Amino acid sequence: MTRWLTRHVQSALFATGRLVRSPLSTAFTVLVIAIALTLPAALGLAIVSVREATGDFSSAVDVSVFFRRDVPVEKARQLADSLRQRSGVASVTLITADEALAAFREKSGFGEALDALGRNPLPHALEVRPEAGATSPAQMEALREYIAAWPEVELVQVDSVWVQRLNAILDLLRGLVKGAAVLLGLGVLAVIGNTVRLEIYNRRDEIEVTKLVGGSNAFVRRPFLYTGLLYGLMGGMVAALLVELGLALLNAPVSRLAATYGSDFRLLTPTVREVGILLGAGALLGLLGAGLATGRHLARIEPRA
Repeated sequence: MTRWLTRHVQSALFATGRLVRSPLSTAFTVLVIAIALTLPAALGLAIVSVREATGDFSSAVDVSVFFRRDVPVEKARQLADSLRQRSGVASVTLITADEALAAFREKSGFGEALDALGRNPLPHALEVRPEAGATSPAQMEALREYIAAWPEVELVQVDSVWVQRLNAILDLLRGLVKGAAVLLGLGVLAVIGNTVRLEIYNRRDEIEVTKLVGGSNAFVRRPFLYTGLLYGLMGGMVAALLVELGLALLNAPVSRLAATYGSDFRLLTPTVREVGILLGAGALLGLLGAGLATGRHLARIEPRA
């Protein structure tokens, strides 16, 4: 066990030394990897920020219920109390005809025209908010049919079309981010694989001598695997810094824009867990890219007779 660990430590130190001795090429490779990891990570965090800031749009679906004008307010209150007992209903707000008229008078500016009518033309109404887990299309349609069956109800409106559109947009963006992450991940594999391939050919003579004196493919491969691992790990670290810095710079203008709409929305910064995922993804891609390159090219190098 000690011998095995010593070999791995030696290989890791050897790979680190070679990277340190070529700082420009190392920095360029790490930067390319970091940019590839930064884009999907930053976009993913932005989508999560929007989700959390809105409390998930699906929980904002409202059902508007309008009673017939001859329904008394006491009956409307009874029906509101009954609806509050229904499973899947989070809240029910009764808006009386007088309250609706006062709000309309204040917002519309048609006070004199309303006075000329001589009576209140608006009915009592309910605003029904379903629970967050009860907003699927089938559940909303069942709730609409249940309320519409009351003889006192004139009209039921389900305000869910805009919610479905917003959720569809976010789902589309998530899909695009995942697709971009896959493509950029393949790009990272190609970059690391090509870098390790060049390293192998630059050290061809050294590898031939090592194999000539009995060095196994595993022994020769090990430093290259650590090279890919270090590239990916450093790329993940730089990517985490870029994401943190980028979101921090964007937070001020985004907050000012949100404030104009009366919101305190802020972009989320990566958590320790998310940074760990980014580092792990970079390390895994680096190790895999190096493994593919060494598996393909080391087998072609054999000692010359």
